[in-house]
Amino acid sequence: MKKNFALRVDSEIFEAIEKWAADEFRSANGQIEWILSTALKKAGRMPKKKDGDSGNKINS
Repeated sequence: MKKNFALRVDSEIFEAIEKWAADEFRSANGQIEWILSTALKKAGRMPKKKDGDSGNKINS
């Protein structure tokens, strides 16, 4: 399940994310999800999947 929320980001940071996303054929939203997922995994804080979870993952 995905949740919607407003995110305020400095315009220069957002422009960098948009360029990075385009380089990797992702949307800016997909790129932000990938960045967050990668950071959570690296920090050992990625939540464990619950039983019955659809298994949808962000491509890395």
